Amino acid sequence: MRKNSTKIIILAVIAIIFILLFAFYNIRGGFDYAFPRRLVRIGAMVITGIAISYATIMFQTITHNRILTPSIMGLDSMYEVVQTVIFFALGSASIFVVDRYLNFGMAIIAMILFALILYRFLFRADKYPIFLLLLAGMIIGTLLGSLVNFLQVVIDPVEYLSLQSRLFASFNNVKSELLYLSMVILGAAFIYGKRMLSDLDVMSLGRDAAINLGINYDKMVLKVLILSSILIATSTALVGPITFLGLIVSNVAYQFINTYRHSVLIVASSLISIIALVGGQFLVLHVFHLNTTISVIINFIGGIYFIYLLLKESRAAG
Repeated sequence: MRKNSTKIIILAVIAIIFILLFAFYNIRGGFDYAFPRRLVRIGAMVITGIAISYATIMFQTITHNRILTPSIMGLDSMYEVVQTVIFFALGSASIFVVDRYLNFGMAIIAMILFALILYRFLFRADKYPIFLLLLAGMIIGTLLGSLVNFLQVVIDPVEYLSLQSRLFASFNNVKSELLYLSMVILGAAFIYGKRMLSDLDVMSLGRDAAINLGINYDKMVLKVLILSSILIATSTALVGPITFLGLIVSNVAYQFINTYRHSVLIVASSLISIIALVGGQFLVLHVFHLNTTISVIINFIGGIYFIYLLLKESRAAG
């Protein structure tokens, strides 16, 4: 326990160092103009990192699989569908594009409704286990991705260029008003989710053991699925999809922190996520000079790490 506390403190110190570097390094122009804008970006990265880490750790507990993330349910694809349909049908000058509040609200509502409908019809533990739900989510996500690709082929080239900025995670154009709204949504989700942490510790033992210890397993699984969807939907609507971030930070946390306690794992993975996002964005700004985006870097590293985990799991199974 003491070792884990020391590791958490180390991660916190590293995260603070990266935050201070990002906030103060090489500020050009007026400090009063640049510094508040950097604070908004830092706030967006912190909220996104915590939300994705929280959702991923919970999701992997109920699926008992460390290479799955909530994105497998097709939420990222649903976000891309919403943005693509708006640009295809209404154009980049539409109020649903120009007004960030409307765009943010539509994206969140569409993703949460998609998740709720999926859970309502496909998650019934007495008939359809969670793995059928995961399979259906993968298939629907693939279909939605195909729809997005089709619409992008036939869309106006000018609109397509405008659309591309919405389909990659970016912290450069986050509005402070949307940041505050996300904080309220995620704050309520965290308060609600705090009650579930001790039950998740028990659920990590497996379905049968958890039921024997008094956990209403199926009800808890549904609560986790809904809460994970809200967290991922909010973070995605705020900055855009970051597919592999949850996979990376959760597995690094499992290896770095040797514990079953979700309260410790979530804190560790959140700090690792903040380090990855703030440090990665610092590299994008000051090393790559905005020639790439943070999502490209994370997805590249995450893809390699995902292949490594698959090979590791296959060797362990063999």
